[in-house]
Amino acid sequence: MRFTTWLARVFNRRAAVPDSEHQFRLLVEGVTDYAIYLLSPQGIVTSWNAGAQRIKGYNADEIIGQSFARFFTPEDREQGAPQQILAYARENGRFESEVVRVRKNGDRFYAHVTINAIHDERGKLIGFAKITRDITERVEARQNLQRVEGQLAQAQKMEALGQLTGGMAHDFNNMLAVITSAFQLCHRAVDKGEYERAREVITSGLDGAKRAAELIRRLLAFARQQPLAPRALDANVLVRNTSEILRRTLGEQIELETVLAGGLWTLCADENQLESAIVNLATNARDAMPDGGKLTIETSNAHLDDHYAADHVDVPPGQYVLIAITDTGSGMSAEDAGRAFEPFYTTKGAGHGTGLGLAQVYGFAKQSGGHARIYSELGLGTTVKLYLPRFVGLVEAELPKRHHDAPMGGAHQTILLVEDEARVRELTAAGLRELGYSVLEAGNGETALALLDARPDIALLFTDVVMASMDGRKLADEALRRRPDLRVLFMTGFTKNAIIHNGMLDPGTFFIAKPFTLEDLARKLQEAIQT
Repeated sequence: MRFTTWLARVFNRRAAVPDSEHQFRLLVEGVTDYAIYLLSPQGIVTSWNAGAQRIKGYNADEIIGQSFARFFTPEDREQGAPQQILAYARENGRFESEVVRVRKNGDRFYAHVTINAIHDERGKLIGFAKITRDITERVEARQNLQRVEGQLAQAQKMEALGQLTGGMAHDFNNMLAVITSAFQLCHRAVDKGEYERAREVITSGLDGAKRAAELIRRLLAFARQQPLAPRALDANVLVRNTSEILRRTLGEQIELETVLAGGLWTLCADENQLESAIVNLATNARDAMPDGGKLTIETSNAHLDDHYAADHVDVPPGQYVLIAITDTGSGMSAEDAGRAFEPFYTTKGAGHGTGLGLAQVYGFAKQSGGHARIYSELGLGTTVKLYLPRFVGLVEAELPKRHHDAPMGGAHQTILLVEDEARVRELTAAGLRELGYSVLEAGNGETALALLDARPDIALLFTDVVMASMDGRKLADEALRRRPDLRVLFMTGFTKNAIIHNGMLDPGTFFIAKPFTLEDLARKLQEAIQT
């Protein structure tokens, strides 16, 4: 039994004992680790022990008959804390907390305080038993530990940041080398009239640019900053369709099996990103089976309870749809499995992967409100489990997808392009004209609004999100206020809050990520104009 609990019971029994003061002295006078004293119902000190004198600094003659409020800080007294605490103890029978109190000399100290209400045999409140322990050393030790842990965490964060930037620099330098060399060789080939050679090196440069764009996309996915457009999905349908693609790309040495659960719940996620995650995991699995093996993609319902959530950071308990990808490959050690989701960490040899694939999958799962786990044993294989939140609600009928090869616009369709970077604006406008659109250009939101007022034939506003004077979201809001029928397409390389919230695109928002190809732009423009 705790000392304070035992003492409180004794205090309550004292109410019926005639010589209570004498018994109190016998009980507590020799206790010096605790300040033990009695209060009247109004908070006046009526008894005082040696521990109270040691901790508070007052002797009995100085304090008996005085209000216990003098032990409180001026701020607490101003806010009425003494009265509030006694009222709480009176109502609930007990008050307990860690607080800051003041000694006689004005020094402040940390205290663990317990106040128990004392009643007589008829249940009438006759006072309070107050027990205080000086815990300053313990609190300061805890604060020092937290400070050291914070410094360690910062050091680990900086180390991880160094690894991240080092990996980025390595991969970007490789890609920039490809792009730069391609432009230089193209320039020389054109000067020599070697146009076929120029076409070849341009293709290599475009490949390097695509790889750089993919690297950025994966970094944003790991950082949970990619814009997502989640909707209700049937995981069985998505896995079945993705499996058809995988069978043609994994090779004949890989046996692919799908195990689709009956009665599977609907999940909520971005379809394109989920499909990309499955392909990513399947590709990793293939690389772990160079001599062939079996790849299994399985779906099931899953309930993560409070116990599981308590053992895993940032995993809310609830109902999820599980997609598990299992291979019979080489597996990973416990150390490698523990670091597999880190960006640029890879067990593959140099030139065989950026180490961002699993980091992207992890970031996508977390940003979607889900969870990702790796289970692996050396020589036996690996399972990666994706838990994505269950969708509860009405599922809208899905319209059939229409695929077009770079749909062209018409000269009668006028697009207002808003981009504050002149070179980007110039090249984007050239691309729009190449696709057949009439283009008006603006370098800021104010110019764009003036053009919008002057040109009623503008069909679509195509604007960057991050701009200096007026961001794209504010521009679009004002443009739609003036022209409710106007179509809007946003573009950006990174956006924190303007058009996405909690990582999700605002409903009805059309968005294309920089950099984009002409084919991607053409399809997105048609989607925005025709919807």
